[in-house]
Amino acid sequence: MSKSILKILKIIATALFLWFIIHSIYIITDGFSDQGKRADLAVILGNKVNEDGTLSTRLEKRLETGIALYQQHRIQKILVSGGLGKEGFYEGDKMKEFLLSKGIPDSVIIVDNKGDNTRLTVENTLKLEPKLHFKSIIVVSQYFHVTRTKKLFEDQGFEEVSSASPAYFEWRDLYSILREFPAYYTQ
Repeated sequence: MSKSILKILKIIATALFLWFIIHSIYIITDGFSDQGKRADLAVILGNKVNEDGTLSTRLEKRLETGIALYQQHRIQKILVSGGLGKEGFYEGDKMKEFLLSKGIPDSVIIVDNKGDNTRLTVENTLKLEPKLHFKSIIVVSQYFHVTRTKKLFEDQGFEEVSSASPAYFEWRDLYSILREFPAYYTQ
């Protein structure tokens, strides 16, 4: 391979690396910036339910964030969205059980058990808008995930979207930040 081709490849690799770093800093910063806004609806994205039916710590922390939003009177309703996990439980149903056990009224909770991925959660949420009449949303998910989720809502023309994320970290976040880079541009 000639020196000029190697030089071009190094420039491309460096540019991609810098793009990844800047993007990652942006999504992390955005993910942690809860601006204290109020909204009609919190959309809490699902995550793993354990084989024994208990919630993963990650999912509990998301729900606790939603509970705090409700208790602070920042939201009126909570939509929990997730799919049927390989463990055999509908995430939305399990999320609702958790919220009810923490004193959130049944009348406040909406369940979407067909939110198998972020895009479907967004689409399913927007289909409910004529019935629920919400004009603003707070997305609740892990810090690295909220930027892409907000972008998907905005891409569908819904622009009153803010976010809140739990202060919860684990080693798998490193993988998740890597995954968010291509996912942001391809979903």
